[in-house]
Amino acid sequence: MQHILDAIKAGDTAGEDFANLPLPESYRAAFVKKDEVDMFEGVASKEKDPRKSLHVDEVAMPELGPGEALVAVMASAINYNTVWTSIFEPVSTFGFLERYGRQSELTKRHDLPYHVVGSDLAGVVLRTGPGVTRWKPGQEVVAHCLSVELEDPDGHDDTMLDPQQRIWGFETNFGGLADVALVKANQLMPKPDHLTWEEAASPGLVNCTAYRQLVSKNGGNMKQGDNVLIWGASGGLGGFATQYALNGGATPVCVVSNAEKEKIARSMGAELVINRAEEGYRFWKDEHTQDPREWKRFGAKIRELTGGEDIDIVFEHPGRETFGASVFVTRKGGTITTCASTSGYMHEYDNRYLWMNLKKIISSHFANYRESWEANRLVAKGKIHPTLSRTYTLEDVGQAALDVHHNKHQGKVGVLCLAPEEGLGVRDQDLREAHLPAINRFRGV
Repeated sequence: MQHILDAIKAGDTAGEDFANLPLPESYRAAFVKKDEVDMFEGVASKEKDPRKSLHVDEVAMPELGPGEALVAVMASAINYNTVWTSIFEPVSTFGFLERYGRQSELTKRHDLPYHVVGSDLAGVVLRTGPGVTRWKPGQEVVAHCLSVELEDPDGHDDTMLDPQQRIWGFETNFGGLADVALVKANQLMPKPDHLTWEEAASPGLVNCTAYRQLVSKNGGNMKQGDNVLIWGASGGLGGFATQYALNGGATPVCVVSNAEKEKIARSMGAELVINRAEEGYRFWKDEHTQDPREWKRFGAKIRELTGGEDIDIVFEHPGRETFGASVFVTRKGGTITTCASTSGYMHEYDNRYLWMNLKKIISSHFANYRESWEANRLVAKGKIHPTLSRTYTLEDVGQAALDVHHNKHQGKVGVLCLAPEEGLGVRDQDLREAHLPAINRFRGV
């Protein structure tokens, strides 16, 4: 791979020269093994260690199919779906690969005894398959993680509704935590010129997810003046939701778990911040019983901060732990947008506060190509900034995933793949200088 890295570092290699670069028969990748899916049986979720299940080694180069691209990955990032894959929860992802593999002769490539993970990348196009016209070898790109076939009519109004919609690197193989990734060409978007490789790789999944969930007509359809409750406001997903609220004229009410994360939220420009550790909310009396008195105390705190106003939109992703409180504090006619459920999928809430007050629950899952393109465009224009807080090498991907699993991270956690060090890949230094204070602020520097 060194000759590919040298060509990328040179920055002026012509497209036809990139297309003629020889591809190795194998490449370095982070993966889980099918014969290890039971390795954590009987172990509590928080005790499951991704360092034991995520392997970094050589894997075979996949065959390039129609409408696809091979990308040299300079940097990637950790998302919670990689944590789920690495601890084999809620199910083993090999079931996804098996079902995908039964679809066609071409998709059989994905059904392997190993699963290369990762749903973000920034890198350079190496090869394109038949039928690809928009992208050429040598172009610097980022990738969103929506993989669709678009053979069914349901997907042509909103590609997230395609029956064959999958999350690349989670429900497909050959993901971005590797030196090479296989993607569909309609996953590709231009790399923002003012960002480093690791900065450019980090927004992808969470930025696009936040855009659809909060801004898009398919999600919260946020408008100026809305009060937006954002759980985990300093994290990878919540950090982008906070930016969209601030950038779009809404008022974020940011919920964080400790003083350090409160400082990060305030550094992003948020003025209304609730520190859960300081307030001591206990929404559950025990494993089976919620405490409505705590919902009311939480709602009173929100009204104290907003001058007596309730929440228009809740940006909800913790799930079971917080969902009852989220439904309660939303204003009459307001909206709860939900994804992820990192604290548990079995939500419980008092339906009286939903149905009698005409509130809406809207499910949101990643984003379609148009929403992803718009989210990336805002990053490229310097309107939205990466929230990258720490970067690991690919060899340390297990530790990176463990940190996210245990919520030890701030913002997004990056991973260097082909890039030998941080700080490379900036193509527009003037634009970077113009936005550097904001970049550093959102990176927590």
